[in-house]
Amino acid sequence: MDRVIYLAMAGAKANMQRQDVLANNLANASTTGFRAEMMAFRAVPVLGDGASTRVYAIETTPGYNPAPGPVAATGRNLDVAMKGNAWLAVQSADGTEAYTRGGALDVNTEGVLVTRGGLPVVGDGGPITIPPNARVLIGGDGTVTATVGTGAPQGVGRIKLVTPEAPMVRGTDGLFRAAEGDDLPADATAGLQTEALEGSNVSPVESMVAMISAARQFEQQMKMLQTAQEREQSATRLLSGS
Repeated sequence: MDRVIYLAMAGAKANMQRQDVLANNLANASTTGFRAEMMAFRAVPVLGDGASTRVYAIETTPGYNPAPGPVAATGRNLDVAMKGNAWLAVQSADGTEAYTRGGALDVNTEGVLVTRGGLPVVGDGGPITIPPNARVLIGGDGTVTATVGTGAPQGVGRIKLVTPEAPMVRGTDGLFRAAEGDDLPADATAGLQTEALEGSNVSPVESMVAMISAARQFEQQMKMLQTAQEREQSATRLLSGS
């Protein structure tokens, strides 16, 4: 009987974890460049004498869905969508280099090219600084030019684009990094689609259906716990003779 209780408890916990992942994906269905998080379970052997044949399952997030999201034209000169498997390099809050597919860029009050979240975009020589009152144009190869008044366009830097050969790891800040933790080299062949943004690759319909399925499975696990409790009570009454 105890085995039924622990199995039902483990199943309910797994479905709660699945709901958390699905809810996070659904909440980011409209986030620019978001990659849906994937969830799985893996078997881990129990350590200890006499338990070499016992295993238990733990939750794990093996990675993210690498499929590209839909690209929509915006007509805004600071919006870019990465082509293929290219990623945009940014300086994260802790000072390390990280990567994102969110290409909605701005120029902050200090004249630095930043993401919508305020993170500096990494260029070939560090952060890219834009002259005051300049019109900014981003080329398909990541080259950034600025035009002040009626003057000639001047190159102010080139956005660093990388093409990872292996899947990256998502950090707690939502940014991606190489699995080894090293900075990835710039890819001179990577390109951008200008005046466009890539949307999230999360399907709201699929996420909603999966959430309903997980909720029903959770209810079944709770019913198993209730049934186990009722059987325990019946067995106690029989043993007590009442």
